[in-house]
Amino acid sequence: MNDNKAASTLGKEVGLTCCPTCNKVTCANSACCSRCDAKLKVRDYDSLQKSWALLITAAILLIPANLYPITTLTNQGQVTQDTIFSGIAHLVKTDMIPIAIILFTASILVPVLKIVGLTIYLTAISFKLPISKKKLMMGFHIIEWIGRWSMLDLFVISLTVAVVNMGQLLDAKPAPAATAFALVILLTQLAAKVIDTRLLWDRLETKNDSSTNT
Repeated sequence: MNDNKAASTLGKEVGLTCCPTCNKVTCANSACCSRCDAKLKVRDYDSLQKSWALLITAAILLIPANLYPITTLTNQGQVTQDTIFSGIAHLVKTDMIPIAIILFTASILVPVLKIVGLTIYLTAISFKLPISKKKLMMGFHIIEWIGRWSMLDLFVISLTVAVVNMGQLLDAKPAPAATAFALVILLTQLAAKVIDTRLLWDRLETKNDSSTNT
């Protein structure tokens, strides 16, 4: 019983906090970190609103990112435009299924799952949903890790533009959806970055933590 109580004790309850820059544990009453001189906050309560704002904006931009063309190809004077879906469908038709799977995962599956995952995480903090803290933190770290692979589609577009450039005969350029898609990736990354994860341990009850349900 004592071990569970000690495990669930928060740092702020014993007058300690962690530096957001160098992670040094120091006195909560200190204004700045003694190691790196960074400004200290016991909790960044504004980070929840910031993360929600970034996430909602990313969700809105995901619509034009999938509806509008992401690439414009000029082939012997004929201009064709592809959305993310049509580009993947074209790869499937030309038997480049492995590349199509990679682009589908990076361009559609990962951004959608990241937005859904962050929504669940922020909702759990905002409305005190009875979800295990360990499971939420594990999901949050997975979201952070897979999020960086969402840039793969833009990387492919940039390589295509750099390699396929023969003037009027053959020319590839990014279309408006590329900007929207890049903003979706950037905003979801920022939404995960700005949130103070310590709020999770403050707002959820101990009984909802799988580590103490013994």
